[in-house]
Amino acid sequence: MNTNDTYLAVFTSNKASPRWQAWYAMSGEERRARDEEGLAALKAWDEAHRNVIVYAGGPLGPTKRTSPEGVADVVNELTVFVVVRASSHEAAARLFEGHPHFTIFPCDSVDVMPLLGPKSDM
Repeated sequence: MNTNDTYLAVFTSNKASPRWQAWYAMSGEERRARDEEGLAALKAWDEAHRNVIVYAGGPLGPTKRTSPEGVADVVNELTVFVVVRASSHEAAARLFEGHPHFTIFPCDSVDVMPLLGPKSDM
C-alpha cells in the first residue's frame, strides 16, 4: 500500500445532541461502568485492526482557530482521530461500522478521507 491507501478518520460529536444529553444524565457509577465497557471494546477494536492502523491518533482537545482576524477559541465537533490503510475509500469507511465510539460512547459519526500527499514532485 502507498499514500493513496492511507485515510484519516475523524470522529465527530455534537455535545448538545440527545446522545450526549443522555450521557451527561447518567450517574457517575453508570458512566464509569460504560467507560469500562467502552475502553475494553476500543482495545479489542484496536487489536482487531492493528494491521491497518498507521497512527493510533487519540482524543482531540480544545481548539484554537487562526484566521485573518487572529486567533480565537472555538468549539467544533472533532473528537478523536486515527490514520488507517485500506484498499479503497469505501473499505476504509467500512472499518468503522459498529465502532465503539458510537455503539457504546456517544460519538455521532466518523468522517473518513484520503490523505493525498505528499505529491511525487515535492
